Amino acid sequence: MKTLMSLLLAVAMVTMSFNSPDSTLTDSERKYGAKLLQETEATLMKTVKGLTPEQLNFKADTSSWSIAECVEHIAISENNIFGYAQLGLKEPADPSRRSEVKMKDDDVVKMIADRTNKVKTSEPFKPTGKFGSFDATLSEFKTKRDGNIAYIKSTSDDLRNHYNDFPFGKLDTFQTILFMAAHSKRHTAQIEEVMKNPNFPKKGR
Repeated sequence: MKTLMSLLLAVAMVTMSFNSPDSTLTDSERKYGAKLLQETEATLMKTVKGLTPEQLNFKADTSSWSIAECVEHIAISENNIFGYAQLGLKEPADPSRRSEVKMKDDDVVKMIADRTNKVKTSEPFKPTGKFGSFDATLSEFKTKRDGNIAYIKSTSDDLRNHYNDFPFGKLDTFQTILFMAAHSKRHTAQIEEVMKNPNFPKKGR
């Protein structure tokens, strides 16, 4: 009986090893991702704090977005981009495809945050006033972002051996989340550009 129990325990341990994730984030990767998400959230919140309705809705011209529209785009993207990363996790993990990921983490962040390369937004990401008010939009973003920060801090998902395809190449799902953080940084910079416009409304005007 003792021999049988030992054999069953050994089989159970082997089975558990096959069912466990192939790879989880390292401590440094987890800290890097969480810090980027936290810092870009804090910068956005600080940038738009205290703006008046007139300032939030100001447009430099008819083809430009207002600050309110930029924030809505960020909120929509927070949900959609994270969802895309989760979609990649539904496919089987495949370490053999790591060589197809050509960009380093820092390069992904730098590329997405760089506003010298303008990209036309696709329909699902365009602001339409779907959240009802600016406060509701900002709350939507903060709720999603805080949840995503908690996810990065605690997940055991194998984010390195699952992938997402983009027009510029393949990213692993951890990099897709970094893309999401850098995307909010990109559009916070756009908001700052709006605020530097010489016609931007002054408070109390």
